[in-house]
Order: sequence, then C-alpha cells, then structure tokens
Amino acid sequence: MSRRPTLADVAQAAGVGSATVDRVLNSRLPVREGTALRVIEAAERLGYHGASLMRARLQERGERQIRTLGFLLLRCHEAFYRAFGQQLSAAAQAQGRDVCLAVIDYVDDLDPAAVATRMRSLGQEVDALGVVAMDHPHVSAAVAELHEAGKPVWALLSDLSAPLRAGYVGMDPRRCGRQAAWAVSRLARRPGPVCVAVGSHRYLGHEACEMSFRAYLREHAPGFTVLDTLVNLEDPQVAHEMTLNLLQRHPDLVGLYDAGGGGMAGTLRALRTERPPGHPGGHVVVVANGLTADHRTALADGVVDVVLDTPPAQIAAQVVQAMMACLSQPAAERACAAQWILPLHLTTAENL
Repeated sequence: MSRRPTLADVAQAAGVGSATVDRVLNSRLPVREGTALRVIEAAERLGYHGASLMRARLQERGERQIRTLGFLLLRCHEAFYRAFGQQLSAAAQAQGRDVCLAVIDYVDDLDPAAVATRMRSLGQEVDALGVVAMDHPHVSAAVAELHEAGKPVWALLSDLSAPLRAGYVGMDPRRCGRQAAWAVSRLARRPGPVCVAVGSHRYLGHEACEMSFRAYLREHAPGFTVLDTLVNLEDPQVAHEMTLNLLQRHPDLVGLYDAGGGGMAGTLRALRTERPPGHPGGHVVVVANGLTADHRTALADGVVDVVLDTPPAQIAAQVVQAMMACLSQPAAERACAAQWILPLHLTTAENL
C-alpha cells in the first residue's frame, strides 16, 4: 500500500516551504491567495488528507478582513523600542474578527532621508504604517506618497508636520514639558541653573517639551535659569560626554530634564560618577522620559527623581485600533491629522 502524502510532499509539489503549507492548513498567519490556491491544488492532486480543510479555511478567510500593519521604530538595541515592538505585535494579535498582522522594522540610521527610504520600502508590504521619525521634508514627502497610494501613516511618540499623516498617537509634549518644570522647581532645594536635553530639535515632541519647560519656569519660577539645550542625538556616549561637560561647567546645576530618552543611559552614568546622591555639590533634580529598567534602578537609587511614563502597551493598543478603524473606511473618506493623546503618568521611587 502506498504511503499517505505528507505536509512535506505538498510543500515540494507546490514549490513552497513546509511552514507555508502549515499556515494554509491552520490559518496561523495570512498567506497570499495565489500561494494558498497553489498549495491547495497540490494537496488535492496528491490526495493529502487536509486538502478539504485547507479549502474551507481559505473560503472562511475570504469572509474576514486581513490587514497587515507596519511599524518603523528606532534602534532595535534599545530596550524601550524592543518592548514597544512586542506590544505592537501583541495588540495586532488581540484583534477580534479581523485578521491583523504586525510587521515590525527598526532603523539604526536616523538620517531623515534613510528613514524615508525605509518608510517607502515597508509601505509596499503593508496596508498602513506607524513611524517614529524626525520631522523633515524627506519624511513628509514619504508620508504624502504613501497616502496617495492608499497607505495611511501615523506618527508615533513624536508628531509630524506632514499634513497628509493619518494621525498621531502618544503623549502631549506640552504637558510633559510643563510637568517636568513643575517637578524641578518644586523639588530643587534652591533656584539655580537647569538644563534640558533633547535627541534632536527635529523631533517635534522634544522641541515642544523644551519650549513648554522654559515657558513654565518663566511664568512660575523665574529664579531658575535655563541653560542652552543639550542635543545628544539619542546616543548614550554623546549624552555621557555632554552631561559630564555640563556638570563640570556648572557645578551649581540644580535640575536636568531629558525630553527624549535614547541617550539617558549615558546621562545616568555621568550623574552617578559626578553627582551621586549625597555629593557635597548638592542634589541635581532629574526628570526622565519613559519608564525603562534603567530608570527604575535610578529611581530606587535616588539618581532620578521623576519619570514621565510613556506606556508602550497603551500606545500600541490605540494605534492598532485607529489603523483598523481607518482601513475599514473607503480611502476617499479617511480623515487626516487626527490625534490620540494618552494621559500623563508620573513615577517616583515611592510608587514603583
């Protein structure tokens, strides 16, 4: 008696991998309809026992929406963005009737032209795109091209000025900057020089945080002097060197607000070396952005005083929901520049 055909036999006959056959059989992840039909035809030709189930599931799939959502995040070696990517994948998988697949990509080269190129490339593979990027004409041009192709684009964490972006999901940078200034002015033992660090002025969120920080102190605590802003390029080594230099030039520094986050590991190293808790030069009130493992340790050690939390799970759930709602509408009826602002949460050593 001849042996029964196996999954591997079907894969060979269809010219695909075994994993693709498994996906068609079990509907684990979406497979292009043409590929799925080729697999089913090979299975029926060979008399594979799961052929009828494959065809039934393809028909069932035709009754459901299948959406692929792309997300272009920054440096994959940063814990925050790795966690954010995991939350985006989980939010996509948590969709109900609709089949939703998240494609997570990371970019190490933060040059706007390079980011725009990656946006266009990823946009060819997905139905909608969420991106963390600097505000720049190259990025705006990519947003416009993807919009015209029916691929809506959302700004994540930091907004974009591109008029054709589908929307923004993240925190309100104005509130963040003012909250940071409130914390510094209330916690510092005396008025004195304070400083703001940003990744780049091209991040609209960083720029708005800095302006709001300055505005609050002008209005409510004019005894504090805001020094020139540090631009650390979200690079820990650059942030380390700039913070060391800042502390040496201004031994009377009383406050430091990091409005970005990517370079904070270097800032923390400098603070631990030059101004650890109990240092005779006095305590520097530090406000950080995003509750990472490093920030938790720094809060517990007294190096950081307040963290303005950026909750990746909530942002992920909101942007996936917004994308799916947008894609359910005809392209001509989709709104642009909508905003989803998440509430601001403060974390200190006492509520870890």
